[in-house]
Amino acid sequence: MSLWRGGEDQFVKCGNDPDNLPGMRDNYMYVKGGSNTFMPDDDDPQMPGAEGLVAIGGVVKNLQALTAIGCSTVNSYRRLWDTGFWAPVFADWGFQNRTTGLRVSAPGRFEYRSVDSMVNPYLMGTTLLAAMDDGIDNSISPGEPEERNIYEAIKEGKEVKKLPMSLGEALSYLEQSEVVRRGMPGEMYRLYHEYKYDEWARFMSTSTDWDNEMYMECLP
Repeated sequence: MSLWRGGEDQFVKCGNDPDNLPGMRDNYMYVKGGSNTFMPDDDDPQMPGAEGLVAIGGVVKNLQALTAIGCSTVNSYRRLWDTGFWAPVFADWGFQNRTTGLRVSAPGRFEYRSVDSMVNPYLMGTTLLAAMDDGIDNSISPGEPEERNIYEAIKEGKEVKKLPMSLGEALSYLEQSEVVRRGMPGEMYRLYHEYKYDEWARFMSTSTDWDNEMYMECLP
């Protein structure tokens, strides 16, 4: 995604031969002309522009609810418990900072890290746009970029929201967020919540090998 004003949408010929490869010849859209309002071309190649910053602010504010979309399975949360995976468990942002949920990783490039390979990219895209829109409409500041290791920053007294650590907790945040649900119009949110809450309930009512190994000898 990008924040852009002006210009025209154009397709780029990707060079793939439809006789040998599936897909269209012209299957990648970009904007020609206009101006990049997320990362303007100015003296600071790292810092987003004013509109980019409030868009990030909207994502930081709504990150706990967005986690229910980006981390959509029970298994998605296991890596969040192991800091050795550089898992993004805090709602903060920085430059090239793998300990925060969001980072500007290169000029013009904004990386949303609270996501895994089971994500539905369409739902993630629409809900991220809703969060960015919230930031732009309400001029939400993301705060200063965090350049320290976030764990060290917290030890030094920084207060920062933690991401949900289970699917059930994330679904509760999503249920409370009118902003993120706006990215799932019509029946979409109701169906998503129904299926995902059922998945969580079935997991919570299932005995696993770990339960048997941990507690079987404790039973009277």
